[in-house]
Amino acid sequence: MSEESRCEKKIILHSCCAICSGYPISYLKDLGYQVLVCFYNPNIYPESEYQKRLEAQRTLCTHFECEIFECDYEPEKFYSAASGLENEPEKGKRCEKCFELRLEKTAQVALERGIKDFTTSIVISPHKNFDLVSKTGQNIARKYGLNYHAINFRKQDGFLKTNKIANELGLYRQNYCGCKFSMKSYN
Repeated sequence: MSEESRCEKKIILHSCCAICSGYPISYLKDLGYQVLVCFYNPNIYPESEYQKRLEAQRTLCTHFECEIFECDYEPEKFYSAASGLENEPEKGKRCEKCFELRLEKTAQVALERGIKDFTTSIVISPHKNFDLVSKTGQNIARKYGLNYHAINFRKQDGFLKTNKIANELGLYRQNYCGCKFSMKSYN
């Protein structure tokens, strides 16, 4: 297989957390992709929570023998993107800005790595709007000349499968989406 062919079978998976990315990693590997996980989540609050989720992601990536690209923790970028939207409800405009911020960074990582394809584990959650996240990913992909794969990882019991993987590995399980504004929605 030529180097070019191997690059065509690489994909970057933006991971929102280890719980949500277990099944997507497994699914993509079953499709023959070499998966590189991009962990970019400047929305997570507080930093101690971020570190717990990052450690769980490392454990998952070790289990699946896939590379993880750990982006810098940049909460100021999230707060800038969410400015004026702090009181929006979950699934509102603040979440749209958050998806955009994280998928934009994922696309930039893909470009830096010479990988044309990317997707996200965010869409496995039944709490997230698949069409909105997919549209955001596709718009960003066009901007960078990349391919966003709008894969509905929820199909074929994906959410149950990802939770089973997380339970089997004893992964840290968070009890809110991530940002400090979402904490009140889950308490």
